[in-house]
Amino acid sequence: MATPHLTTASRSRGPRISAEERRAEVIEAAVIAFASSGYAGTSTETIAHLAGVSQPYVFRLFGSKQDLFLAAVGRAFERVTITFEAAARTPAPDPGPPGTRLHDLPTGMHPILAAMAYAYGRLLADRSLLRLQLHAYAASNDPIVGAFVRERYATLVRRVSQLSGVPAAELRTFFAEGMLLTVAAALDLTDSDVAWTRMCDGGSA
Repeated sequence: MATPHLTTASRSRGPRISAEERRAEVIEAAVIAFASSGYAGTSTETIAHLAGVSQPYVFRLFGSKQDLFLAAVGRAFERVTITFEAAARTPAPDPGPPGTRLHDLPTGMHPILAAMAYAYGRLLADRSLLRLQLHAYAASNDPIVGAFVRERYATLVRRVSQLSGVPAAELRTFFAEGMLLTVAAALDLTDSDVAWTRMCDGGSA
């Protein structure tokens, strides 16, 4: 489910909350804002307005725009990890919507990986989460951002490996399929857009 927008008005009607709760809300606002405009194109002023706090308060919580971006990206990876862990506990694959080859899985995929793949496909309905992932990869030319994203991605791979116990080749295929799902969802690709069957069979698109 997509993250709801936070507004100053909605915050002012509620009770006072702790700094930790406010920090979490600022991160959620940052996820929305960075997903919309990217790392370079998003201002802390925009995030502060979305969260219903002052810009100085944002800096008091996070120190810098970069720290806030890393917190938002970390939250995105956390959501994926939690989704995979939940799927691993109930590995019966969800058949998913019929007639959508973009969500078809390779024959014989390990049941835990299949459950994760279907769960990830549903998770991508959160457009903020989806776009933030792509912005995180794009911003990885920054040395600090790049090191953080690499570490979190590697941690996710290790976690999936622990949960599934599959060989390395099967793990690579799973993450390759995941990237395909991510790009396809970002572009709203359909079967007719790319003619998967003809291309996979070696024919002309």
